[in-house]
Amino acid sequence: MTAAPFFPNEPKGPKIVTEEIPGPQSKAAVAEMTKYIDTSATKLVVDYEKSIGNYLVDADGNVYLDVYAQIASIAVGYNNPTLIKAAKSDEVATLMMNRPALGNFPPKEWARIVKEGLIDNAPKGQKYAYVQMSGSDANESAFKIAFIHLAAQKRKGAGFSEEDLVSVMNNQAPGSPEVAILSFRRAFHGRLFGSLSTTRSKPIHKLDIPLFPWPQADFPALKYPLEDHVEENAAEEQRCIDQVDQILSTHHCPVAACIVEPIQSEGGDNHASPEFFHKLQATLKKHGVLFIVDEVQTGVCATGNMWAHEAWNLPYPPDMVTFSKKFQVAGFFYSDLLLRPALAYRHFNTWMGDPIRVVQAKYICQEIRDHNLLQNTIEVGNYVYQGLEKLAAKYPGKINNLRGKNKGTFIAFDCESPEARDKFCADMKHEGVNIGGCGPIGIRLRPMLVFQKHHADIMLAAIDKVFSA
Repeated sequence: MTAAPFFPNEPKGPKIVTEEIPGPQSKAAVAEMTKYIDTSATKLVVDYEKSIGNYLVDADGNVYLDVYAQIASIAVGYNNPTLIKAAKSDEVATLMMNRPALGNFPPKEWARIVKEGLIDNAPKGQKYAYVQMSGSDANESAFKIAFIHLAAQKRKGAGFSEEDLVSVMNNQAPGSPEVAILSFRRAFHGRLFGSLSTTRSKPIHKLDIPLFPWPQADFPALKYPLEDHVEENAAEEQRCIDQVDQILSTHHCPVAACIVEPIQSEGGDNHASPEFFHKLQATLKKHGVLFIVDEVQTGVCATGNMWAHEAWNLPYPPDMVTFSKKFQVAGFFYSDLLLRPALAYRHFNTWMGDPIRVVQAKYICQEIRDHNLLQNTIEVGNYVYQGLEKLAAKYPGKINNLRGKNKGTFIAFDCESPEARDKFCADMKHEGVNIGGCGPIGIRLRPMLVFQKHHADIMLAAIDKVFSA
């Protein structure tokens, strides 16, 4: 039995009205934009007023089933009525028109807003939060907190020395010590200087930019199907843990923290087992290194848990969990008040995030609860995975390394080559499905939490048609 649609007024299916994509109106819009801004990465020019639910409408009137969702960032559908109502509220209007500088001049309701929007929806064990402007900003700020915490431990309560105060103004030790963040090969953590130093997914992200020479470890390269490679995958994960242990034992400067994605997303949707993350946390604790989990893309139900790392059942909460994308608000949770700097202005900027987005996060989570969207994502994810298994059997060699079983709709597979992957994405657009890639040859599914089985049928039929051509 087909479930009732969450958006009764959304289109019944895709509709492509132009022979070329982008069409003439989109091309004209891009040409006009190019006069003023960089449009080199533009994929579609969108008519957001007409887009609704799971459907995106472009400037030419083409209607796409969107399983990419603004790079995994839309949680509860385009023009969601609950979010529109919240946007028109007096609370949002006041915050928008007065844009408080939250670090110095927070609104009197700020404690309630933060609790309802962030803390009430935080992972287990995460008690505090900093609000930031983007996922990159969140990771960058988490690194700063890790560095400050490490230095505070070394000082053992002592204040700054005169040498600290003088040397730091010249970007030299001891005030500016050499300290590192450990990340993993194929990771993506953002595009600011610190976050970009831990990003390893594509050269184009990093070329020509001076970056920190921080260490990296291998992330497990698992073989699929998982059930056919149990011993090999366990050995691969242990190899990576041993490498982490060796880096932390021998690196020439202290490592303050290790950052990891539950599923490496931009780098190719690379997975690891819960056992890997248990061993990783234990290894970090052995070396006194903080554990940062980057949930920017995996957070907010997409993997079948509100937060992907909750599926690991760790003995201790991560030290910090960064968030953005589907949560709409960006920032990081932290589990221990000792991570909060003892002095003001050590972590600070004018805005300290956007209060409107904290309100928006509250209503997104309300929608998730009211419509049981976590369970919907689990059920639809299983349905999609089974459908892709059948297509993989039907088209051997075209759908490879299918992964994401029992991970909600956070599903991916590999094409035969980079060229085949890019052609597949383009062909799917002509079938009315907006889909995205990851890594060198990967296809990743990032539908919204309101994606249902009848949407899955449309997507699966389009995949079938593209591969049969």
